[in-house]
Amino acid sequence: MSQRSEDRYAEGLATRRAVLGDAHVDRALAATTPIDRDFQTFITEGAWGTVWSRPHFSHRERSIVTIALLAGLGQHEEFAMHLRATVNTGASRED
Repeated sequence: MSQRSEDRYAEGLATRRAVLGDAHVDRALAATTPIDRDFQTFITEGAWGTVWSRPHFSHRERSIVTIALLAGLGQHEEFAMHLRATVNTGASRED
């Protein structure tokens, strides 16, 4: 893994923990298998280290957009996870 990739992974892991909580991330990482290890790295670097860590939107704003997209796509499991994460992102019922 290159230094840039390691940095993006570390930033992504910190953002993932801030949004989803340590318990959720710890469970996901503990359940990682050789089959999905690369996917977990991809999610942490890509979704969390690149997209969620950008400074253009707050976690609250990103949370609202993510929930709307997941609802529209019918991704109920991911929707529920991100809805629970609003306690960490600051998104409210009114949002």
